[in-house]
Amino acid sequence: MVLDKNTAKKTAELLLQINAIKLNPKNPFTWASGWKSPIYCDNRISLSFPPIRNFIRENMARQIEEHYGRPDVIAGVATGAIGIGILVAEYLSLPFVYVRPEPKKHGRQNQIEGFLDQGQNVVVVEDLISTGKSSLNAVEALREQGANVKGMMAIFSYGFDIAAKNFEDQKVSLTTLSNYDYLLEQAVDTNYINETELHTLKEWRTAPAVWKATAI
Repeated sequence: MVLDKNTAKKTAELLLQINAIKLNPKNPFTWASGWKSPIYCDNRISLSFPPIRNFIRENMARQIEEHYGRPDVIAGVATGAIGIGILVAEYLSLPFVYVRPEPKKHGRQNQIEGFLDQGQNVVVVEDLISTGKSSLNAVEALREQGANVKGMMAIFSYGFDIAAKNFEDQKVSLTTLSNYDYLLEQAVDTNYINETELHTLKEWRTAPAVWKATAI
């Protein structure tokens, strides 16, 4: 779910502007999963640009309150969403926790860092949604600690069908500032990509696990 077209396209514009999102159909990237991809996204780069991180912070905070009401706690997913999660929590004057991929192997063996009380309403902040697996792992950890997860707010989503199914199966509402469709629209409008590259980028999204680059 995306708030509105203007916010979505502006978010895409800013992320492209600072190379937080790179589109390169001719020379695809290789993800950690081994997938070949014509897009690479690292939204943490936005933290280095104060006007852009402020735009993201304020619009994420606004959408959280509009879609989920005012929560008791903001939770960031480690490590990519810790920074933006803290900024959103600070903007809303709310407590902040973050969720590790798994419990620590030493000390108190925490998976959730920070104070979280039973029954508190939590909104999870994420930087990027691909399949949703790691994001939903954080939701599960919060629920196991007795939190009431109201939903998740992310900067960007690739819009994979598998992600939509995963969120639906876990009964988690997802809201994003922007997504792949708005990104492509913005990229075409600004001549960042041409029509042939657009076709390639759309083709990749239909079957990213098996996609192979072809000459453009």
